[in-house]
Amino acid sequence: MTRQYHFALKTPFLPGIQPDGPNALPAFWFIFSKDKLLIRSLGEEAVSICAVSPETLGLPAIFTRYLGRYGAVDCFVAELEGTPAAPEAMKFRGLRSLFGVIEDDLFSLAGRAIQILHWHREHRFCGKCAAPMIDRRSELARKCPSCGFISYPRLSPAVIMSVVREDQILLARAPRFPAGMYSTLAGFVEPGETLEEAVRREIREEVAVEVDNIQYVASQPWPFPHSIMIGFSATYAGGEIRIDDKEIEAAGWFSVNELPLLPSRISIARLLIENFINKQQTQPTKT
Repeated sequence: MTRQYHFALKTPFLPGIQPDGPNALPAFWFIFSKDKLLIRSLGEEAVSICAVSPETLGLPAIFTRYLGRYGAVDCFVAELEGTPAAPEAMKFRGLRSLFGVIEDDLFSLAGRAIQILHWHREHRFCGKCAAPMIDRRSELARKCPSCGFISYPRLSPAVIMSVVREDQILLARAPRFPAGMYSTLAGFVEPGETLEEAVRREIREEVAVEVDNIQYVASQPWPFPHSIMIGFSATYAGGEIRIDDKEIEAAGWFSVNELPLLPSRISIARLLIENFINKQQTQPTKT
């Protein structure tokens, strides 16, 4: 059975520009220093997100912004000046390392926070006239007071897909992967393309294989640094694997019993592979 899991928040989140009332507990503060998130240690491996502002912790912030309300909890993002030492019983950790350590919803909200932080940091000046940008009060956007240009948070759509040939799945590895790890194919959508066209093109470019029966599976926000991953499954339709060695160093067909090291469950790639595994394991045994 195909797993119809999605990566949406379990508790509703309402984006906002400013809190409805005065800043008070409960709150989640996603406080970053050089892209590392400040978390509170609760003993052993347990951690929690900060509940107070950088100012309350005595930390110098160069950027703060309201994100919205998660259930009944207001959420904020902040970037610290320099690389200050973490307060007592707290530490800075890379976001990827927190997957499975903090709740899935909080991991997703932290991903939202760091994407907005990156956008704000990278759009300090107007891309048309170079004047300093200012925040708009009515929406999540920055406006140039000189020429009127408006900048919204950047989001780069990318397709990611499993390709199945009977009882085998096509997996590939890039040079940047950990030793022995293979994953599904993926790539950014180009201007003027449909998502299905992007799937066909990426597979053709990377491994010279043709596919059909392209079906949507799920999507996942991917804050490394600012993507939305749109997952598909596809069926092999022809061709022999010839890799594009500029991006891929190896690719091949793998049965369930021959799978290599797989990507972490943090990613939609693992979901696509697990869908293949589950389908193979539920099919009647051939005699």
